[in-house]
Amino acid sequence: MSSVVTDNGPSRLRRLAAPFRSAFGFALDVALPPLCPSCRELVGENGLCASCWSKLSLIAPPYCERLGIPFAYDPGPGVLSMQAIADPPAYHRARAAVRYDDVARTLVHALKYGDRLDLAPTMGGWMARAGRELLEGADALVPVPLHWRRLWARRFNQSALLAKAISQAAGIPITEAALKRVKATAQQVGLSQSERAENVQGAFRVPQDGKAEVVGRKLVLVDDVLTSGATADACARALLRGGAKSVDVVVFARVVDAVRAPI
Repeated sequence: MSSVVTDNGPSRLRRLAAPFRSAFGFALDVALPPLCPSCRELVGENGLCASCWSKLSLIAPPYCERLGIPFAYDPGPGVLSMQAIADPPAYHRARAAVRYDDVARTLVHALKYGDRLDLAPTMGGWMARAGRELLEGADALVPVPLHWRRLWARRFNQSALLAKAISQAAGIPITEAALKRVKATAQQVGLSQSERAENVQGAFRVPQDGKAEVVGRKLVLVDDVLTSGATADACARALLRGGAKSVDVVVFARVVDAVRAPI
């Protein structure tokens, strides 16, 4: 008895619509060609022109094994920065793709406030390379959540977009159910380190329906920028209290103070 394969309506419509989507996308690219968010020059798919790319300060070894802060010289394997020893965070390790300089700031602001969602795949790809050792063996990615009011106003969570790009590059699933922002906090910009920590205290929680995504798992927290580390630390503490086996952090950019000697 021969079987008959029927063409269901939705899939047929998708195939018929594909050429129109391609044509529309081409027309949109011609009408609104991608521009470098830093200098407004025409660019390809990488988000930055060659000149601005050359100004971006990538973070590479040698760096603090705990915080990922770059060192001026190689002190040898396993050496920690003074900051990591004096004030160790709740999370295990952190890695960043670039230093938070003028070009990195422009990229972050273009993604977060300028609706340049097309930058997320490129930025997330850099993050996946920077955090390769943290992603190996990880069970899930956890984007830093926004409070529902801020999410409603912004319409998207930039950390979730970056996590999606990392997930596609590294093959690690995302769980947005693992962590919830339960307190609307003020913007961290302009606050001191102690004020930042106080601002996010008690702001995050593992919801009851997200426990299964957390207990006994190795999680990687994803965010756009690491400044004082207060937000990442608050998230990590909430996840560890919720039963996570370990929490690492991967960000696009991190603030790097004046060079400090490792000890």
